[in-house]
Amino acid sequence: MLTLYDADRCPYCARVRIALAEKDVEYETVVIDLSDRPAWLYEKNPLGKVPVLEEDAFVLPESPVIMEYLDERYPEPPLLPADAAARAIVRLQIERFDIALGDAYYAFRRGEEGAAEGLAHCLSFLERGLPRWQFGYGLADIAYVPWLIRLRDLLGVDLDPYPAVRERLEQLTERPAVAAELDLVAALSR
Repeated sequence: MLTLYDADRCPYCARVRIALAEKDVEYETVVIDLSDRPAWLYEKNPLGKVPVLEEDAFVLPESPVIMEYLDERYPEPPLLPADAAARAIVRLQIERFDIALGDAYYAFRRGEEGAAEGLAHCLSFLERGLPRWQFGYGLADIAYVPWLIRLRDLLGVDLDPYPAVRERLEQLTERPAVAAELDLVAALSR
């Protein structure tokens, strides 16, 4: 049985939860309090971060790596394209997202000076790039949707200036795995 070391608020963990749901893989959850991380978590991930996926003696941190592992370990339904070049583009999209919107999200959440402008720049970048994504639903979508949900539903960011982003988010929320994340985020805001 897989074990996911998880935190409900964490968008990186949400990626893994969505991927697990898309793969219909059963797992146990160990909830980590991010404000009081247990010392033993650092044995599983020296950075002390979640998510961490564990199966027997195999321990794997970092959401992009975990998502790709799950796609290889549980090949149906595939979340990466079959073509090597297309897979590389998806990986590039995820890496660029993590560098841009992931960081901007946390700066905005912390209320840092200039964070709103940085977030707007990153959302504009995503807005321009979405129409070029031609691989259908997969890991690239799973990589960014947790942040968009949290921006809109927890932080009150208006996505109307980004119609492609807003439309893609609405399409994604029709998927049961993403809808479950919406429910979890709704419970966080209560």
